[in-house]
Amino acid sequence: MGTLSLSDYEDVHIWAPWGHISGRWYGNRTERPILAIHGWLDNLGTFDTLIPLLPDYLGVLCIDLPGHGCSSRLPPGMRYSVADYVLIIARVMKEYKWPRVSLMGHSMGGVICYLYTALAPHTVDMVIALDILLPPMESPRLLSNWSTFLDKHLVEEERSEQGAMHEPPSYTLSQLRSVLSKGTFESVPQESAHHLLYRSVSKSLLYPERYYFSKDGRVKYYVLFPINPGLAAEMARRIKRKPYLVIKGSDSSFINSSSQEVISILKSQNPHFEIHEVSGAHHVHLTNPEPVAKYIVPFLRHHRPPPVASWSLVSDDAALSKKERRRAQERFFSRNLKRLSKL
Repeated sequence: MGTLSLSDYEDVHIWAPWGHISGRWYGNRTERPILAIHGWLDNLGTFDTLIPLLPDYLGVLCIDLPGHGCSSRLPPGMRYSVADYVLIIARVMKEYKWPRVSLMGHSMGGVICYLYTALAPHTVDMVIALDILLPPMESPRLLSNWSTFLDKHLVEEERSEQGAMHEPPSYTLSQLRSVLSKGTFESVPQESAHHLLYRSVSKSLLYPERYYFSKDGRVKYYVLFPINPGLAAEMARRIKRKPYLVIKGSDSSFINSSSQEVISILKSQNPHFEIHEVSGAHHVHLTNPEPVAKYIVPFLRHHRPPPVASWSLVSDDAALSKKERRRAQERFFSRNLKRLSKL
């Protein structure tokens, strides 16, 4: 078995009442894939460096959330919210008639996965959360954010109206890389910014060497889904024994002390819960994908194993113990990683 290729994909457009949800389905399109959801202000390009390290027997459908990437914007007068984004999972499942879903999410995408899994655990067979676990906890600081967001949302609505008549401000690609990197607090270094820019900028019609941001500015001021410790704990209990893998960036604070109670609950009730730390910042899956994939690949092969027909029934694997089989899977990953490094 090999690994996925970034060049082997199908662009998809999933119908929605306001337009469409754009996505790319990588690899195997004959079986239900992993549904991958990006973080706030990002797009499906966030998975570009991770995709080629994942096994090719299982496809990955990466989507752009509404207002992001190439997906349609919400109609004028509407606000983006985490609660409504949770419904996107159900909408994608309905489009493809999936009875169950395998989820992978980074940042806000991971929050969406956590909320959906707690609400509909019977429809989820596994979750991979990249440098996130919970929505933000309720705090007085959030009131200040909401107050600011109200005014700025209205400003963005006016800009959208003006943008329909006039081209937005444009920049060179070098300037865009710098702006994007600063916006992530250098979690995405400038040399990695192109993975996110190609689905979030449009070429200027006025200045041939310039581009402008094409995502909906209203997504910057979305409605959060703050929770309290009691609600977070109850959600964790509802997840029960679902396979759940959490990968934390060592230099990131998105998984912190406020997550400890939920982590304790998941560890105590769920033998399929794993949490690992990998060197890197919030976008660790983009900037340091190899050690991230080292945990994801065995997790996938254990909880979404390849079809029996793809394995030799007379091979030594049939006699391996559970631990030995996991070591064999890790060796398989290492061999493919070395092969990719030579390309």
